[in-house]
Amino acid sequence: MATRSHRSPSSASGRRRAALVSAVVAVAVALVAALIVAFGPDHQSTAGPAGATSVAEARATPTATTPSAEPTTASPSASESASPSPSSRRSAPAAASSASSRTAATPAAEPARKASGSAPLAGRIKPGVSYEGVATFYDVGNGDGACLYGPTTDVMTAAMNTTDYETSKACGAYILVRAASGASVTVRITNECPLPCAPGQLDLSPQAFAKLAAPVTGRIPITWSLLSPSTSDTISIRYKTGSTRYWCGIQAIGHRNPLARLEVRTASGWSELPRTDYNYFLSEQGSGCGGTIRLTDIYGERLEITGIAVRPDVVQSTRVQFARH
Repeated sequence: MATRSHRSPSSASGRRRAALVSAVVAVAVALVAALIVAFGPDHQSTAGPAGATSVAEARATPTATTPSAEPTTASPSASESASPSPSSRRSAPAAASSASSRTAATPAAEPARKASGSAPLAGRIKPGVSYEGVATFYDVGNGDGACLYGPTTDVMTAAMNTTDYETSKACGAYILVRAASGASVTVRITNECPLPCAPGQLDLSPQAFAKLAAPVTGRIPITWSLLSPSTSDTISIRYKTGSTRYWCGIQAIGHRNPLARLEVRTASGWSELPRTDYNYFLSEQGSGCGGTIRLTDIYGERLEITGIAVRPDVVQSTRVQFARH
């Protein structure tokens, strides 16, 4: 009895172990099969696109949130719209330079030539030179003066001292006048200021003087210089009262730069006419009266004018003007 009792439990236990082993083996087989399916080629090809999409999204996220040099270089507009950075501040001068270049590349209506000392025909008053003197003022009346331009409503005028007037060479010159206070005014020379006006002195119209100082001051120190102004006006020609084909006086009006010479064409070529202190060029023998006129400014530029008849005391317009300097 004792022996059977010992064997019977042993057989049952063996059967249970066999069943357990079988179950473990089955589970192991199932697991292996699952692993084979999970890592097989078919499963990998199916999961590929989803994985690629995920990776692409992961790369895009840091680029959008993390500053880098590449986005700034690739997209300048994006960096400009963002907050200022050292790189965007450096680019600002370049933009300004570009604007300046565009401005420089677009010619102005009257581009000024460089005002150097290259005015070979200038008299005492030379371009690019600053002169010292004093300013006073006088009653200009109807605006006429020694230059004989005639009455004018232009109140920004001045009389030049006799020394710098230089036998009417200063007539028609535009002068920029500066006061010690920093105030300035541009005037046109229409008259002569005789002694005791000293070299460097300008006798201004009351309106011009008032641009520099209170009229009660009466006399102030100034500096002044020759100006080649911007203007849309052209030169006019006038024959003096009494002019004929046998004697004439010719005057140029409205020239931008001081006039150096006036010539007339004759049968033998160009003839330079002498200049008077009342700002007319005389042909006392009548040579060239009514013919072609050639004007030369202090810079040496020449302008030929035709079609001007001898019509005494009549201002006749032309279509020419000296270049700006």
